[in-house]
Amino acid sequence: MSVRHAPSRDTHAEPAARLAVARPRLPAAEAILPYLQRIDGARWYSNFGPLLTELEQRLADRFPVGTQIVTVANGTQALTLALMAMDLPAGGHVAMPAWTFVATAHAVLQAGLTPWFLDVDPETWALDPVAVAARLPSSGRPVVAAIPVSPFGRPLDLAAWRAFRAETGVPVLVDAAAGFDTTSDARLPTVVSLHATKVAGAGEGGFLATDDHALAERMRALSTFGFKGTRDSMFAATNAKLSEYTAAVGLASQDGWPADRLRFLRAAQMLRIGLTGLPQVQFQAGWGSDWITSVCSVTLPQGSADSVEASLAAQGVDTRRWWGLGCHASPAFADLPREPLDITDRLAGCVIGLPFSIDLTRAEISRIAAALRQALTEL
Repeated sequence: MSVRHAPSRDTHAEPAARLAVARPRLPAAEAILPYLQRIDGARWYSNFGPLLTELEQRLADRFPVGTQIVTVANGTQALTLALMAMDLPAGGHVAMPAWTFVATAHAVLQAGLTPWFLDVDPETWALDPVAVAARLPSSGRPVVAAIPVSPFGRPLDLAAWRAFRAETGVPVLVDAAAGFDTTSDARLPTVVSLHATKVAGAGEGGFLATDDHALAERMRALSTFGFKGTRDSMFAATNAKLSEYTAAVGLASQDGWPADRLRFLRAAQMLRIGLTGLPQVQFQAGWGSDWITSVCSVTLPQGSADSVEASLAAQGVDTRRWWGLGCHASPAFADLPREPLDITDRLAGCVIGLPFSIDLTRAEISRIAAALRQALTEL
């Protein structure tokens, strides 16, 4: 008589797949296809073709009448070429936050200028124009421009920055790389990224929005060999144009933006609700309700970022210090001038990026919440 044995139970469950901190999503192939077919029909592949012209017009439509849009290869190039187009004195100091991505400082250096790192407001994470104006005499060198940065897409007080420009005479260039959702005012020249990780990406790309037509014209020439209506280079420049293929992705992204914005907002609201039982985790003001971006950066108890990140990593939940320990902390910028950066150093010790995407699920939110709860109890 044979004996049947019950199947043994595996007490070692398969570990859950790691939860990525970001899952970028560009338009699907079928959404891009009609634009690709237009390229095939026109046989115009670059050099300001009809698709790029249409993309720039659609971007301009997001701003007041009279706004000029200049697209270039990426957001860093947009910052660099905008600074060059502003024709600033070589080597001059550019007031900028230390609490920003390294692209801001790289652009300043590439434009032949000198980053001057300043501290940010502890609530907004952005430069305070009144505080910057007060620090100008301490620069030690002429301050030829200021670059306020929109922190992870949070809108800036542009009226205050216009007042700063009027009162000090210092030109202002806004770095709103992650601010596609919130950027609609071109009275200060503003740069926005179209990188694949952004809410309305084109793969790579960026643009300047400005109501200064002379600035736009010069930046356009700087992006295309210094040409200004002829085949003669009028000044030293580069080639930073977008191709028709990139414009095809950008147009499909613009087609989907209204629906995508709602999906991003829904995912953000779900995440906020999912973390309501963790008051130690603070979101940026207005994130997910008044404005949206593609990342979720939160504030934790002071000095806890390292510990929380390690705990979440052990639980398979990835995080990211999107701005590291501050731009100034990178070796490339070690010798650049700076003011005291106490707030930036504090933010570096308590701000992390949590997993976030347009299609974040309830199950993933529950996993993030559970991992955070465990990490915070270990402090």
